[in-house]
Amino acid sequence: MLQIQDIRKKYVTGDLVQTALDGVSLTLRDNEFVAILGPSGSGKTTLLNVIGGLDRYDSGDLIINGISTKNYSDRDWDSYRNHTIGFVFQSYNLIPHQTVLANVELALTISGISHAERRRRAIEALEKVGLGNQIHKRPSQMSGGQMQRVAIARALVNNPDILLADEPTGALDSETSLQVMELLKEVSRDRLVVMVTHNPELAEAYANRIVRVKDGQIVDDTNPCMPIVDEEPPTHKNMGRSSMSRFTALALSFNNLLTKKGRTLLTAFAGSIGIIGIALILSLSTGFQRYIDQIQEDTLSNYPLTITSESADMTAALSAFSSLMASGEDNGEGVVSEQQMITQMFAQVGSNDLGAFKKHLDDNMESVKENINSIQYGYGIKPRIYAADTSEKIVQVNPAVLFGELTGSSMMSSYMDSDVFQQMVDAPE
Repeated sequence: MLQIQDIRKKYVTGDLVQTALDGVSLTLRDNEFVAILGPSGSGKTTLLNVIGGLDRYDSGDLIINGISTKNYSDRDWDSYRNHTIGFVFQSYNLIPHQTVLANVELALTISGISHAERRRRAIEALEKVGLGNQIHKRPSQMSGGQMQRVAIARALVNNPDILLADEPTGALDSETSLQVMELLKEVSRDRLVVMVTHNPELAEAYANRIVRVKDGQIVDDTNPCMPIVDEEPPTHKNMGRSSMSRFTALALSFNNLLTKKGRTLLTAFAGSIGIIGIALILSLSTGFQRYIDQIQEDTLSNYPLTITSESADMTAALSAFSSLMASGEDNGEGVVSEQQMITQMFAQVGSNDLGAFKKHLDDNMESVKENINSIQYGYGIKPRIYAADTSEKIVQVNPAVLFGELTGSSMMSSYMDSDVFQQMVDAPE
């Protein structure tokens, strides 16, 4: 028995509040054909969706055979729809690229039924609606009435307790509508059938109970059912569990790909273009980054970091020199002032302990060598080499003394003479 207790439902869109159901209470028997009539916007389709679990009510309770749905989670509603409710829609909602048999089997596939059992029950349901000899047809090869029969078979294949039909004859001609109504009346002998329709003639001819709805409230009930007062309150209980094996899910996905080869090929082609494009961009980016790193490394190797025993901060020296010049005072005629320019400049000259620094490098070479290309040490020793032919005079070729001879200054020669000998760089490992 289905009990609807003070169900309320509102739709809120911005500042607009539309009341679809306003305190609806209704008790339905286990096996009867109930037709819900009412003008457009009266709330009859919302009531059907609430019964089927397609829409959630705001307040009240929906009780199925003593089981309350007030505290149902999303998983509970899925189980309720899959095991308790069967849906028949006006637009059929059949999958066009699958056969009639596959469409009917779909509800059982979601329930995790084996393939042999699914096929047996689907054929049995199609035979009940008179389509046992057309199981391999596709929906596009059938008439509207036949497709509606397939939809009814799909709704019945899971043996639901309640069958919900939303305008099942809305897209059918008069003769086909009568055939569908006869089928629904036959189904209502062993289960509850609730149908929403705009056709009062069909409802009065086939339904054994007509409920009229207006402005979200029930205004008339031709065969009311009094609720059974049970001593025990409604309990929360899951009505089953929906499951699908991974193999079945993969099989359905693969079948869907095969039935739409053109779209699958185009999608794969477009996806491959995207993947190849991303790979090219990443490879170019990586290549350019490596090239830039190599250029930076080569450039820095041409301008090595030089550490000498004595170093001078020329920037600080010039700054000190400038500040002394700017702060010079005129002490008057005949007064000699002291400017410590040279002292300040030489104060910027410091000394480095190269011995300790070399020992540090030698002790930590494993961690240092990752950040360097080579290390050269200079000891300020210039080998003096003379020409082999000394018949005229002794000729020094290293360090070259050409500049000193040109200028005639031995002091300048000591500073400007060139040394062609350099320490060899260790070969890279």
